[in-house]
Amino acid sequence: MNKPERTRSYQSSIMDSERWDSYQARNDDIIITTSYKAGTTWMQGICSALVFQQPQPPKPQDDLSPWFDANLAPLDVVVDQIESFEHRRYVKTHSPLDACKYFEEVKYIFVGRDGRDVFASMWNHWNNMQPAMIEGLNNAPGRKGPILPLPGESAEEAFDEWLSKSSFPWEPEGYPFWSHLHHAQSWWDFKHLPNIHFMHFSDMLKDLDGEMRKLSAYLDIPVNEDIWPDLVKGVTFKEMKANAAKMAPGSTQGLWKDDSRFFHKGTNQRWKGLITEEQSQRYEAHAARTLTPDLNQWLANGTCQDG
Repeated sequence: MNKPERTRSYQSSIMDSERWDSYQARNDDIIITTSYKAGTTWMQGICSALVFQQPQPPKPQDDLSPWFDANLAPLDVVVDQIESFEHRRYVKTHSPLDACKYFEEVKYIFVGRDGRDVFASMWNHWNNMQPAMIEGLNNAPGRKGPILPLPGESAEEAFDEWLSKSSFPWEPEGYPFWSHLHHAQSWWDFKHLPNIHFMHFSDMLKDLDGEMRKLSAYLDIPVNEDIWPDLVKGVTFKEMKANAAKMAPGSTQGLWKDDSRFFHKGTNQRWKGLITEEQSQRYEAHAARTLTPDLNQWLANGTCQDG
């Protein structure tokens, strides 16, 4: 069976995919992967509910589920942190699969979302970051790769750059972060592997209970019907936003101007009114050129179709 191989290295002021060389996998590990702003934190909340069998995490997610390849903390600190965990580990990555160290014994969860909604959420996220934190990452000793500039004033101008410029020479778009589309394709190419499970933001919005049941089965976690409704309610957008101090990544490090703003809207098609219809059409054309047809269809719509 065809297996992933690491052929890329993503190094920037934000993250370093080579940190995966220091990861020692456990047989029941869970790794959550998205490009960014596709439902990563939501999935961390869901995994917390399933692992701990309670609606809210016992500690802030920063203390339970680190972003392993982020430059937010020294690598040795993060390694010591995850090695100390006694609970079933669920960590997150934003690295494409062609930049990850692949583990057959790990269960991966890929979360997809329409790229226009990813951009809209990213725009809010970027503007909510503390400028001092951005400057600290950019000026960190030994920084490698591109920096993250401060956001400009125009979402439309930022979208044009996001769709036409890249931070890495092998990617077609994604500036000033990385390519949402390349990331998705890198994982989709290995959807035949039994330890990669695909979930979509739209499906989770339409049927959170059903999607959580599928995930619970994939993770071999039995459903306790007595507490199940409370678990599902605890990871709704409303509940996670109300509990932002625990749920928002980086909240313990002062990354955000407003923790609750991290959970902005939690809806689809939020790009409408933020970018123009012409920009939306250019995105659709670019995605159609860049992705395989089946992934393009899935990324735009998910699997739970209306009607």
